[in-house]
Amino acid sequence: MAKLLIIGCGGVAQVAISKCCQNSDVFEEIMIASRTVSKCEAMKEKLQNTTKTVIKTAQIDADDVEALTKLIKDYAPTAVLNVALPYQDLTIMDACLAAGVDYIDTANYEPEDIDDPAWRAVYDKRCKDLGFSAYFDYSWQWAYEDKFKEAGLTALLGTGFDPGVTSVFAAYAKKHYFDEIHTIDILDCNGGDHGYPFATNFNPEINLREVSAPGSYMENGKWIEIPAMSIKREYDFDGVGKKDMYLLHHEEIEALGRNMPEVKRIRFFMTFGQSYLTHMKCLENVGMLSTTPINYNGQEIVPIQFLKALLPDPASLGPRTVGKTNIGCIFTGIKDGKERSIYIYNVCDHQECYKEVGSQAISYTTGVPAMIGAMMVVTGQWKQPGVFTTDEFDPDPYMEALNKWGLPWQVVENPVLVD
Repeated sequence: MAKLLIIGCGGVAQVAISKCCQNSDVFEEIMIASRTVSKCEAMKEKLQNTTKTVIKTAQIDADDVEALTKLIKDYAPTAVLNVALPYQDLTIMDACLAAGVDYIDTANYEPEDIDDPAWRAVYDKRCKDLGFSAYFDYSWQWAYEDKFKEAGLTALLGTGFDPGVTSVFAAYAKKHYFDEIHTIDILDCNGGDHGYPFATNFNPEINLREVSAPGSYMENGKWIEIPAMSIKREYDFDGVGKKDMYLLHHEEIEALGRNMPEVKRIRFFMTFGQSYLTHMKCLENVGMLSTTPINYNGQEIVPIQFLKALLPDPASLGPRTVGKTNIGCIFTGIKDGKERSIYIYNVCDHQECYKEVGSQAISYTTGVPAMIGAMMVVTGQWKQPGVFTTDEFDPDPYMEALNKWGLPWQVVENPVLVD
């Protein structure tokens, strides 16, 4: 029986909280902590009469390492689940080290201020050395490896769907289906319709930065970078139908490339409609995706944060979103001397997610794996000193948990491949 401190109370966090409360045999008690404590109290009020899990709440500024450390020490959880912003990964990791507690998150670190000179110097060197220019990468968190090892603590990074489940799919394919994996194509399809002219399905700051960045993929151990949205393919997705998808940079490519160096090529594709892309390009052209502060009528504002305030809250999309998601991986390689290809994927229905936990499927497919990753750590099934991504542990208990907790998957032999 475990106590889990959950930092954050946005759309993904609310799903993770709900699933922890369904899993009272593991999570005897949780504390929900956020800058806006009223959100935490609302979740407690919603769930406390439906679960055996004891729910507590707290107000916290996740940028304040000292306050975080005090909260963790006072509450004494088994582990900390970070479902706040990726900007806050490092401060929460620092606090976990100071308090002596395991750490879990769903997305890798990226800076809030990309003009910070200290960060920029490291970033510019990484762009030159490695050859990709995305603002998010694992290097900052991998740098904590020795600290977590010496402390005897586990840091589990990126236990959302992608990254997270997709990397577990890769470990599962390697363990059960292949002697050698040659290529991995990660396909993320959202066939949902929320009815708005433009909205993002998760935090707009993170979503729009990710999508507007140059694309990149790994081939023969090296990064190849391309202009944003310049590689387009069409694919017929089970449960959704034919959709246009575009090659993006994504963090699990970096982790899989490091941990499975034998794989010759790793790519990531995500579907977008033309209306979304047109709106995004217009916003980018007029400077609304910028993270550089500007002065407006004597007040400093960050354009993308102002845009976030104007757009619909992703957590509010649940009741109006219809359709399905399909997220998975196509693998090619060799088994017993013969060529083989498989497709492991999950199909998730937006309205079914809303009926269960009051969320659309994008938050659901990230929040469920967040709970599962936390369960793997607190039950000791995934527990080693150091910093790890989800492809580095035995995939079987995680895959079983996906079927049990709402994200059933299937394996298709000889799928249509992406050229």
